[in-house]
Amino acid sequence: MTRIIMHGAMGRMGKVITEMVKKDETAEIVAGIDIFDDGSASFPMFKTAAECDVEADVIIDFSNAGAVDALLDYAVTKNLPVVLCTTALSDETLAKVKAASEKIAVLKSANMSMGINTIISLLKEATKVLGSAGYDIEIVERHHNQKLDAPSGTAIALADAINEAADGQYEYIFDRSQRREKREKKELGISAVRGGTIPGTHEIIFAGPDELIEIKHVAYSRSIFANGAVNAAKYLAGKPAGMYDMSDVING
Repeated sequence: MTRIIMHGAMGRMGKVITEMVKKDETAEIVAGIDIFDDGSASFPMFKTAAECDVEADVIIDFSNAGAVDALLDYAVTKNLPVVLCTTALSDETLAKVKAASEKIAVLKSANMSMGINTIISLLKEATKVLGSAGYDIEIVERHHNQKLDAPSGTAIALADAINEAADGQYEYIFDRSQRREKREKKELGISAVRGGTIPGTHEIIFAGPDELIEIKHVAYSRSIFANGAVNAAKYLAGKPAGMYDMSDVING
């Protein structure tokens, strides 16, 4: 049984994960951490990580960037692995994540979906073949009109995977409205669409001479991210210190 502390337990993802774990015979939420508490939790709740005194095997974090530093301090003190799902972290916090990984296991991912992370692996292979052959690469992401950031963290993660496979040759282009020139071969266009209740959608386009290859992922509910986070928690529990990502879970 994997004992989980849910950091950000009262948030939307925290509640989705809690409901999912209730049906999982191999995992259990033993405590929650959140400054808000609506009384719905069936486990002990704490306003801060420092107050939590419940024994556990791993922490899942779906909170906000401002809460991550204190969580990392707590995790290092308690020697607890962390599945870090919060995005938009500052450079200072990212440095702290790296320092923490020298003492505990930290799994960090911009997207917890097993599907997206499988696509990341596919993109690396596709880029080595198609990118090397001169195919133009574009990413188009679509989300509902309530999403605050653009482009999405997932779109950047996809672009980073492509660029890693290409030894950093691509330049990210977010806006062509002020340019009047032909597309450069080493551009990687990233476009964002916001509207209505569009589910999270990411398309990667490889466009070559008389040929078009598209890879597409659509997230219809948050349960796919919850499922990935729970699988990551089970994987990370008991692992030695170091930085991990979802490819380790998929291939592990």
